[in-house]
Amino acid sequence: MTGKADFSEDEWRQVLEGPPSAGLLVTTAEKGGMWKETKALGKTYVDARSGHGQSELLDAIVAAKPVIDHSRYHSPEELRERSLGHVRDAVALVAAKGSPEELGEFKAFIVHLAEAVAGAHKEGDEAVGEHEREAIEAIKAAVG
Repeated sequence: MTGKADFSEDEWRQVLEGPPSAGLLVTTAEKGGMWKETKALGKTYVDARSGHGQSELLDAIVAAKPVIDHSRYHSPEELRERSLGHVRDAVALVAAKGSPEELGEFKAFIVHLAEAVAGAHKEGDEAVGEHEREAIEAIKAAVG
């Protein structure tokens, strides 16, 4: 089983940055709902912790508080590009060091998190807005 000790400090930071970057991308895809969507991101981590013991790697990831720093991006385009880059980098590191099962669980967690964030706030008459759907599709493409 793969755990935090299998990654360097910098690699572990990159792994931890992937899921909340996906959440940030979805949160900023539409106007409004930021509070509910941010809360949904945290709840997704809490819910994943309830499955403790099923995956050492996922347990270690969700035990860390998700950190989102949206202030370091200068435009929505930069936020999108860098967020997807963080997701790809995190997935690549887990692919290199984890088992195929761990990689699958990690990818599924990222997509589930993005979908949970999108569903936390109605966009007009839609449960998930058009731009949120586009962000989720980009995240799915980034996780492979």
